[in-house]
Amino acid sequence: MSLAFSIADLAALPTHAHEQAARLAMQAMRQISLDYLSTLEEAHEAVAEALQPDGLCRAAVDEATGEVLGWIGGLPMYAAVWELHPLAVRPAQQRRGIGTALVADLERLAAARGARTLFVGTDDELGLTSASGVDLYPDPLAHLAQLRDLAGHPFRFYQKCGFALCGIVPDANGFGRPDVLLAKRIGPARG
Repeated sequence: MSLAFSIADLAALPTHAHEQAARLAMQAMRQISLDYLSTLEEAHEAVAEALQPDGLCRAAVDEATGEVLGWIGGLPMYAAVWELHPLAVRPAQQRRGIGTALVADLERLAAARGARTLFVGTDDELGLTSASGVDLYPDPLAHLAQLRDLAGHPFRFYQKCGFALCGIVPDANGFGRPDVLLAKRIGPARG
């Protein structure tokens, strides 16, 4: 069954949509994180951070019900580099094109604001990759070059969206719990 949704600026939606975004972020992050957005207060803070005036915060809204199905945030980090943070899709609606559409929308809008590169960090706190539970030193990049998905880690989703592995932060969330970094060119290579 096809799901009809549109993408809108979350800041322009009613405040109940912000509440829906916070709650769905908590649900979505439980699948991939031990601690990130584990309370409603933290989830509200994530929504507020994404709604900063210099950034972008977009929501996928069910056209039939008006329900927020997913949302994405993006903030400028360097002159021409933006960070995608976070991306959350209601678990029951995952694998239906919502995340892919949100990423494409963010890419387009960030590029229009001068971004050339979009990057994302995606933690492995739950043993979802071959880099989890091991000492990545003294050569983290050797582990990154052989990174394997063991149980549905989000880095595979981002690769399908055209992102490339570009780094790994060992022990970012405690020993053996790295942050996998990916990036994608979204603006002109020169100019």
